[in-house]
Amino acid sequence: MNDIKTENELKKQEEITDMLKDILYIRYGNRQPLAFVHTYGCQQNVADSEKLKGMLIKMGCEMTEDKEQADIIIFNTCAVREHAEDRVFGNVGQLKSLKKKKPSLLIGLCGCMMEQQHIAEKIYKSYPYVGLVFGTHVIHKFPELVYNAVTSGRRLVERGFDDGEIYEGIPLRRDGSFKGWLSIMYGCDNFCTYCIVPHVRGRERSRRPEDVLNEARSMVASGFKDITLLGQNVNSYGKGLDEKTSFAQLLKSVADIDGDFRVRFMTSHPKDASKQLIDVMAENDKICNHLHLPFQCGSNRVLKQMNRRYTKEKYMEIVEYAKSRIPDLSITSDVIVGFPGETYEEFCETLELIKEVKFTSLFTFIYSPRVGTPAAKFPDPIPHEEKARWMSELLKVQEQIAAERCAGMVGKKYRVLVEEQAREGVLNARTQNNIVVELNASTELIGTFQNAEITEARNWILRGKIMEK
Repeated sequence: MNDIKTENELKKQEEITDMLKDILYIRYGNRQPLAFVHTYGCQQNVADSEKLKGMLIKMGCEMTEDKEQADIIIFNTCAVREHAEDRVFGNVGQLKSLKKKKPSLLIGLCGCMMEQQHIAEKIYKSYPYVGLVFGTHVIHKFPELVYNAVTSGRRLVERGFDDGEIYEGIPLRRDGSFKGWLSIMYGCDNFCTYCIVPHVRGRERSRRPEDVLNEARSMVASGFKDITLLGQNVNSYGKGLDEKTSFAQLLKSVADIDGDFRVRFMTSHPKDASKQLIDVMAENDKICNHLHLPFQCGSNRVLKQMNRRYTKEKYMEIVEYAKSRIPDLSITSDVIVGFPGETYEEFCETLELIKEVKFTSLFTFIYSPRVGTPAAKFPDPIPHEEKARWMSELLKVQEQIAAERCAGMVGKKYRVLVEEQAREGVLNARTQNNIVVELNASTELIGTFQNAEITEARNWILRGKIMEK
């Protein structure tokens, strides 16, 4: 990483930010402008939006949850699924009337969708009231982009070139006060045939361990109780660093920080999941007993077509080792149903793997072609209706597994983090292995660790009670 280059660039953005304080104040009637940021997609997008919010606040903006009141609206988009893209187009379309009422409104679209040329062109041609379009590689230049948009009066599109740099020190406004995201790396080198992520987020680059640890210490000192380390493939952390550091080593170093907190991570790629990682998890109480390990499909032929670079047998090997080392381990996963060319018999191999592993929960998707990926050109003879039937079959299997697991938790005691109010008089808390428990308790307990006993399991919903200390 070129430290001088990144420092100079960030200094430039700080200077522009200072100018924007006066410019935006005057633009919006000698008052503090209101900014609205909405995030689609994964946790990495959430982390990016926290940077956007941090920079907006530095520009003199106040954040609002009401886009009707906003002077600046930013949609941070996701390109992973077609459904997410459709939602973006629908919601952007609804902004037309708002822009008509408020000509000074600045509407910006950013994120993964905007790194796709055909999407950026569609936005430019079909949504003329969108004033700013920018991709994932230029988030650090957000102040400059806003400055150019408001001072030139022109519509701007900037889809960045991945310069391979990591820009440390961008202002950050975290959404939570006790649960937080901590990015340890960016980009992806795996190029699964169905996935657009490497094309829109660039190649893998890892933050230096000292930068990650300094941020983690700051979060703990600020009262964060649940920290999630983020990367498209955290298990390949360390690429490009001067001093080779594995993800297992980094995870242990974070967990060794003094304080009462717990640490999670996502996402792990099975081809890089190591026994060393499992050992570190097993030996440290602060590391959650939860492993998100996407397998996508149970057929080796389909896995090869996906370019996943592991087999079902390799996947089961790491799962069995993890279960042997961490008896109370919770394993979650991603599954794609109906990959191009997949047969029903191959889909049944997925069902068998699900029954064998007994996942806590699954994130399931019917295959969605992404423009620019190899799989989008593969023959796909199975109709969507048939794939939907397969999906229903899968969900029934998983629901039964989840119900059995929840029933087996009744009477057991767990240390939980109370997270939010679910409804009047009921709070949601989360176990270390990432299972939500409903508790009858006061909202004063939100953000605290409590000991709870599971009293009831309704299918896959758990109820519990707080134990007297």
